[in-house]
Amino acid sequence: MSPVEVTRTYLELVDPSQLRPMRLADADARFVKRAPCTVERYRALYGDVGGPWHWRDRLAWSDRDLSAYLSQPEIVVWELEVAGESAGYFELRRQDDGAVEIVYFGLVPKFIGRGLGGAMLTRAVTEAWELGASRVWLHTCTLDSPRALPNYRARGFREYRSETYVADVESAAGT
Repeated sequence: MSPVEVTRTYLELVDPSQLRPMRLADADARFVKRAPCTVERYRALYGDVGGPWHWRDRLAWSDRDLSAYLSQPEIVVWELEVAGESAGYFELRRQDDGAVEIVYFGLVPKFIGRGLGGAMLTRAVTEAWELGASRVWLHTCTLDSPRALPNYRARGFREYRSETYVADVESAAGT
């Protein structure tokens, strides 16, 4: 493990009119609501999407804790499938103040660069407003895909806060 300085950026939409939508152009793509999402499915999605970007928070959760979390009515998981194959997912969490957080969002690496991210973000935001959101927010960091922040901005998200911290990240072999 090596310490790495990371910048986390918080972004939001405060009105549905701020969304600049992108259509899902792939006829073989569809969104599937996982209600509730099983622990096994969630772990697969989390690992497949987040592995390259050093997502590890949920890896430490026990099956019992993860199951309890996923069964909460405030949590909604949607999966993107392309020709029957998992291409990515997003996780929404309704908060007590009326906001909806896009907690996790991402594509499986082999689906990055195919125009799916903008459409999936559009769907995530649309679903958040359908949950009665007073605002929709998320955060990303410099460990995430370099395409993440530009996608959020392109869909109309505006930055409202940033912070810097140090994270321990697995080093590449030989370093």
